[in-house]
Formats: sequence, C-alpha cells, structure tokens
Amino acid sequence: MMMRTLKIGTVLAAIVAVISIGSFLYLTRGVAAPSETIQDGVQELATSEVTSTDETIYRISQDDSTVTYTIQEVLNGADKTVVGTTSQIAGDILVNMSDPAQSKVGELRINARTFVTDDTRRDNSVARFVLQSEADANQYIVFQPTGISGLPDSVKVGDALTLKVTGNLTIAGVTKEVTFDVTASLNTQDQLTGQASVTVQRADFNLTIPSVPFVANVGDSVILNLNFVANAVTD
Repeated sequence: MMMRTLKIGTVLAAIVAVISIGSFLYLTRGVAAPSETIQDGVQELATSEVTSTDETIYRISQDDSTVTYTIQEVLNGADKTVVGTTSQIAGDILVNMSDPAQSKVGELRINARTFVTDDTRRDNSVARFVLQSEADANQYIVFQPTGISGLPDSVKVGDALTLKVTGNLTIAGVTKEVTFDVTASLNTQDQLTGQASVTVQRADFNLTIPSVPFVANVGDSVILNLNFVANAVTD
C-alpha cells in the first residue's frame, strides 16, 4: 500500500513538473515581429507646419536613439535591476529659434514588441503578457504631448535646454497624463540631441506580471528613459 501511494505521489509530482515546464515555455515563447517599420507607424509633423525660416522639424533617428525601461525584480532570491532597450522609437520635434513658445513635440511611438534585456524569455513574457503588444492596438507605446514648460525667449545653436514635456502616455490600452524631464541641446542647425525621463507605476497602467519560476517579486516603479538624436527634415 505504501509503495502504491509512493508511486502515485511520484506520478503526480511528475505531472505537476511537466505542466509547470509547459506553462513556462508557453509564457516565454517567441513574440510576433513588428507589423510595420516604426517610422511608418508614427504620425509625422507636416512640413507645411513650418511657417518661418526660424522653424525646423527634427526627426528622431532610430540608428542613434534608444529607449530603456528600468525595473527592479527578485530573481532566484537576489535583487536584480532589469533594463530593457529598444531603438524602435519615432517622432518629430519642431523648434522655433526666434519664438520657442511656438515649438512643439509631435507624437512619439515606441514599438513595445522590441525591448531587449539580458534574457529572451523575459523579453517574450514582457512583450506578450505585460505590455500585451501582440494585440495590434497595443503594439505601440504612444506619447501625445500637450505642453512644454521651461522654454527660453530664444534659442541658438549650442544652447542646452532644461524642459518639462507633459502629455498623455498610452501603454497596453491605458492612458495616463505624465510629465517627462527633458534636457536637449541644439548641436548644429541640423541636429538636436537630448534625454527625457519619467517614472511611472505599473499599477497605473494595469501592467500585471505573470507568475514564472525563479521570479519572486517585481517592483511597481518603472523608469522610462529616452536618449535621442533628431536630424533636420529637409524635404
């Protein structure tokens, strides 16, 4: 009787192990590729919006720009800082040098399927279940700016600016107002560079973490950081 009970227990344990492994593999399987290029997906500023020789549209370069998210987790009992990175960001910035108050930041889009960390299994799980990016409606993280504060009276080449850009951030179908802290430099007449950062809470965007082996806890605070190079649009 005892041997029979032991065998049954062993079989049940094996079944549970197989189910657990299967669930883990399901959660972390590969994610669909982007459905289009990031530049095709973003709403560009029209060159017709340039109304004076003092205005220039700068377009973010995917070759030279990155977006990161940073979050804390407990992995195998140890604290770990996770950083996900992508170059798949697009957007335009219009700068009016003589009247900076007329400057504007266009729609910014980030492809949520393309973040890469040090673990492809995590990447797939985050893209599919946290950001829900395989749904077409959630493929992009979208920022729609509504205001800029801290602009000077005029801008010239070589100036470094410290700004705040407020707008509506949409992640996985949930939209919240956020404010990015921005530093930007007009390096030349043809190039604008800068960095923008904001801390958001996962709970605000209903971003839940699936239960996976080895991960005991994931923090709620997420730092979003953009390092950008934007080049003047000439056509």
